[in-house]
Amino acid sequence: MVKMRLKRMGQKKAPFYRIVVADSRSPRDGRFIEEIGYYDPNTEPSTIKIDEEAAKKWLSTGAQPTETVGKLLKIAGIQ
Repeated sequence: MVKMRLKRMGQKKAPFYRIVVADSRSPRDGRFIEEIGYYDPNTEPSTIKIDEEAAKKWLSTGAQPTETVGKLLKIAGIQ
């Protein structure tokens, strides 16, 4: 099963996240299929950048967003 989820990056106590499409069996920060955006909660307001075309393509092919990624997609106006 393919999932859209967050991959943690950055320093200790200052994380930012990349939104990736990955197989559900691969580890959180491990192998992924495609990177479709990023989320930085450290800025004010939080920065969310998502490639809309890629996100819609993956959603149409059956990729399941995690709960957090689903919220980010709604904020970005994609889902």
